Amino acid sequence: QVQLQESGPDLVKPSQTLTLMCTVSGASITANYYYWTWQRRSPGKGLEWMGAIASDGSTFYSPSLRSRTFISRDTSSNQFSLQLSSVTPDDTAVYYCAARINLHDYDDENDRWGPGTQVTVSS
Repeated sequence: QVQLQESGPDLVKPSQTLTLMCTVSGASITANYYYWTWQRRSPGKGLEWMGAIASDGSTFYSPSLRSRTFISRDTSSNQFSLQLSSVTPDDTAVYYCAARINLHDYDDENDRWGPGTQVTVSS
């Protein structure tokens, strides 16, 4: 069914922009069923929802990150991306893309997650 795979750098220097890509197969990112989302997990912080792009291209961002976050998509390649600017060591985390039925309120049995990718911010 739906499968997702994150890709991007494992190491980013402070002040740079982190760019991650999520490649989707098994469903079109334009299909009116899922929100296409980014979230991250770091020790002691739990899972932090970052933002999403909907099937019509509408974007949604966490208030705490929206000034630094940009989510976009390439429908021709069925991919969506995350850009996080001005990164600091506090942005070190495992980053996940996910197809979610709900924007961020609840998990759903039909949600599908990528395996995650570790990103370290360090000079």
